[in-house]
Amino acid sequence: MRCIPMMMRHSLLLPSLAALACLLALPEQAEARPSLPPHFASHMVLQREMPVPLWGKAEPGETVQVSFAGQSRTTQADKEGNWRILLDPLGTSAESRTLRVEGNMPDSSGDRSPVLLDDILVGEVWFCSGQSNMDMTVAKTEKYRFAGVDNEAAEVAAANHPLIRMFTGDWACKNQPMYAVQGTWRACTPETVREFSAVGYFFARRLRESLAVPVGLVTLSYGASTAQAWIRREAISAEPRLKPVLDTYDAQVAAYVPPSEEELKAWTLEVEKARAQGLRAPKKPKADPILDQHNPTVLYNGMIHPVVPMALRGVLWYQGESITAPKELFPLWNETLIRDWRKLWGRELPFYFVQLAAHGKASNNPEVREQQALALKLPSTGMAVTIDIGDRGNVHPKNKQDVGARLALLALARTYGQPLEDSGPILLAAAREGAALRLSFAHAQGGLVARGGDLRTLEVAGAEGKFLPATAVIRGSSLLVSNPQIQAPVSVRYAWSAFPEGCNLFNTAGLPAAPFRASVP
Repeated sequence: MRCIPMMMRHSLLLPSLAALACLLALPEQAEARPSLPPHFASHMVLQREMPVPLWGKAEPGETVQVSFAGQSRTTQADKEGNWRILLDPLGTSAESRTLRVEGNMPDSSGDRSPVLLDDILVGEVWFCSGQSNMDMTVAKTEKYRFAGVDNEAAEVAAANHPLIRMFTGDWACKNQPMYAVQGTWRACTPETVREFSAVGYFFARRLRESLAVPVGLVTLSYGASTAQAWIRREAISAEPRLKPVLDTYDAQVAAYVPPSEEELKAWTLEVEKARAQGLRAPKKPKADPILDQHNPTVLYNGMIHPVVPMALRGVLWYQGESITAPKELFPLWNETLIRDWRKLWGRELPFYFVQLAAHGKASNNPEVREQQALALKLPSTGMAVTIDIGDRGNVHPKNKQDVGARLALLALARTYGQPLEDSGPILLAAAREGAALRLSFAHAQGGLVARGGDLRTLEVAGAEGKFLPATAVIRGSSLLVSNPQIQAPVSVRYAWSAFPEGCNLFNTAGLPAAPFRASVP
C-alpha cells in the first residue's frame, strides 16, 4: 500500500472537516425540506385568541403550506430559505391535533413527506426567564444537583397534568442573533416534571386550576445571568448610560485570544489538584467573553431572538441576585429589557417579576429589592413579594410553590380579570402624627395583619438618622409607628436587611408586605 505523506494526509482531511462544519451549522441553515425551529414541535401549546406566527426554513423559493385546525396558509421561502405564515386566532382546545407543514420540493432522497407535529393543544402560553431561581427544577437533576422543592417527592408523584406543557431551552451565549434555540416540549407527568422550572410549573398549575385551559410554558433561563445579557444590541446602543457597557464588551471580544494548549494543560492540573484537596477549582484562563452570561446581548442572541415573535400571553421574570457594576444602572437595565421585549413583540406584554427573597448574603440586600420595585412604574407590570419565604443559607429557597402561586395571582387578576387580591400591602404614604408616623397602604382593603404576634422588623429614626426598633398599632389599612425614645420621627423602614427574620406584615389575603423605607419632612 502506498504511503501518503503527512502533509497530503492533512490536506485530504480538509473536505471532511468542512463537511463536519456544515453539519454543525445545520440548525442555522435551510434544510432540503421545510422545517421549523425546535420551539415549534410536537406536544406544544399554541396561544389562543390571538394571531399565531409560525416560521422555519426551506429551499429558497420553495412553496410551503401550513395546515392546522381547519386553517391552511401558503407562502414562499425567501432567497435565504426563510418562510413565515400567520394563523388566525385559535379557540381553546384540549384536543390533541396535528400541525402539517408541506413543501413542493423533494429532499435529496426524493421524499416529499410532510412534516407532522403531533399532540398540539391551544391555550395560554407564558414565557419564563431570568437566572437560576427561575431555571431551578422541581427535583434534583443532572443539571441541578442542588435543586428540588419543599415536599419534593409528593409534588413529583402528584404531577400528572397532561394539559400543562413546558419547552425548556438549552443554555446558549452567542455574539450574533441565532435562528434556533435547542430544546424540547414535554407534557407534565411525574417523570417529566422533575426537569421543569419549579416556578413555572407551580404558576402553570394554579393557572390550569383557575382557567381550566391548557397551559404552555417557554422556559429560557440561565443561572447567574444579568439583565443586560437578555437585551438586544440595538436597545442598549440607544441608551447613552448603557452603551459604555456594550462598548467594553465589544473591546473584550475584539481583544480575546484563546488560551494555548500549555495554559489549558496547566489549568487542568490545577483543577485536579484543587479537587483532590477539597478546594475551589481555579477559573479557566482567558475566559471567552462571549460565553459569559454577565455580558450584554449574549443571551438575547442565543436564546431570545430565536423565539421572537412567538405568540404568548405574557412574561414571568426572576432575576436580581446577579448584578454587575455600576449597580445604580440595575433599574435602567430592567426598564430597558421590559420596553425592548414589548417592542419586539409589538404589544404591551404583561410582565410579572419576583422580588428577591430573604437571604443572608449581600446579593439579596434591601436596596436591590427597592430597585426591582421601580419597574412597577411601567404599565402592565406586577411584583410577587417573597420576603417571607427565603432561606438564610440558600440563595435558591425550596419554597417555589408560593412563588409560582403569587405570580399566578398577578396574572389571574391583572391579565385575566378575576376579582382576586394579587399583592401584599404596598406603602403609599407616610405622615407625621404627634410622636408617631402614620403609614397608609394599598392592597390592604380588608385591613392589615400582624402574623404571629406583634409586628417585627419595623424601625424609626429621628433627624439624626439613628434607627431604633419600633412598635406599631394597626388601624385598618394603616399603621401608627413609634419609639418612645424618638419624639419627632422622620424616617421609617420595614424588613430592611438582607435577611429580615420575623417580618410579619400581611394583608387579610395572606400576602406579605413588600419591604419599604420612607421619610417625612
